[in-house]
Amino acid sequence: MLGAVLCLGILFLQPLWKITLEAAQFPGGLDLYIWINKISGNDKHIIQNINILNHYIGMKPIHPDAIPELRYFPWVVIGMMAFGLICIGVNRPWFYLSWVLVMIGLGALGIYDFYLWLYDYGHNLDPNAPIKIANMNYMPPLFGEKDLLNFYVRSYPNWGGVFLGLAILLGAGAFYLKGKRVYV
Repeated sequence: MLGAVLCLGILFLQPLWKITLEAAQFPGGLDLYIWINKISGNDKHIIQNINILNHYIGMKPIHPDAIPELRYFPWVVIGMMAFGLICIGVNRPWFYLSWVLVMIGLGALGIYDFYLWLYDYGHNLDPNAPIKIANMNYMPPLFGEKDLLNFYVRSYPNWGGVFLGLAILLGAGAFYLKGKRVYV
């Protein structure tokens, strides 16, 4: 369980998700990293560059300060780390199981929330945009790869997402191993 708690701590050091936009005019692509508390890129002007491109197709600009989840997700992670330490102190299988179930629920809600943001950005377009293509939406894939006009877009978990999954697996392992012990 301690390993699960430490894996959650990695979320403060590594991004959860990475969206890459590749096009001929951007050799090496534009990498957008989604962290639990910020959005960054492969250079300091990435958000500005993406906002300029998005303007042409009518997408809203990305303003990390306007995304409330980036303010409260760190507190959720700290709370789950504290809950994990409490589970270690109580040392009962059902505590470990409850931690795992809460983590799965929070993970599912986080992915759904991310989907809603992607949907909103890709579908709610400015009708006065310079470039309009009938019945076209510009939603990046939640998971996978997709062509969007002249861009090839990839969207996959990054190291933070991998460690989040590992935290859940380690918590489940703690539940399993604790449940196998014989009590005197």
